Amino acid sequence: MARHGGGRGWYGKVFGAALGVAMLAAGASAWSAQAGVVGGPSPKATAPVSAGSDGKPVAVTIAHASDKGARGVNITIDDGPDPVWTPQVLDVLREYGVKATFCMVGTQAQAHPELVKQVVAAGHRLCDHSVSHDTTMDKQSQAYQSQQILDAERMITEASGGVRPMYYRAPGGAFTPYSRKLAASRGMRPLGWNVDTKDFERPGTDAIVATVERELPNGPTLLFHDAGGDRAQTVEALRRILPQLKEQGYSFGFPVR
Repeated sequence: MARHGGGRGWYGKVFGAALGVAMLAAGASAWSAQAGVVGGPSPKATAPVSAGSDGKPVAVTIAHASDKGARGVNITIDDGPDPVWTPQVLDVLREYGVKATFCMVGTQAQAHPELVKQVVAAGHRLCDHSVSHDTTMDKQSQAYQSQQILDAERMITEASGGVRPMYYRAPGGAFTPYSRKLAASRGMRPLGWNVDTKDFERPGTDAIVATVERELPNGPTLLFHDAGGDRAQTVEALRRILPQLKEQGYSFGFPVR
């Protein structure tokens, strides 16, 4: 999610609970780099179409390009999963045969593991979006950044049934050299965006669509949200944008790793 205002964002109100969960799992923050769920053998996901990260180090630079090349577009969905809006987003993506990258908040993944599994089973990719969506991550200690990134990785992996996130997107884009290096060492490519659709502000479906049309020349990675409030405008905007871009000759892919 883009940095909308100061503070810790709408997840700030649940940070205390998230930190409590993280403290209970403090020992897991130093878990081994082998593939699979922390602290045990690698469980198998339920026939996922898209595999997760293999845990091998990747580039530390922030990814924006698409694996589909110059006419590629990356759909990225932040802040979920949400029991109301994630299923609707999945339905629209399925309708138009589009795969996306879901940047999940650890506490949300932990609360809704069935949705994480649905995302994986549909062939989409997972992205670590921290434990509690703290948009001041770049002002926090390295220990705090590590806890937020590694505990979210564990929560998402466990919720998915063993499929690890392939990317790390800092809340509000609050990357640091340390967080990028840590994520990359875990096989999670730092992930940016080129087009912030501003859907989080609920400007209206027409405005969201117009932002994509105006700013797509800036680059292929589009930022949408499936949590944090009423996302009806996002769902409708995707329903209009996806076929429109296909008609214009774009292909939908994943961010490069």
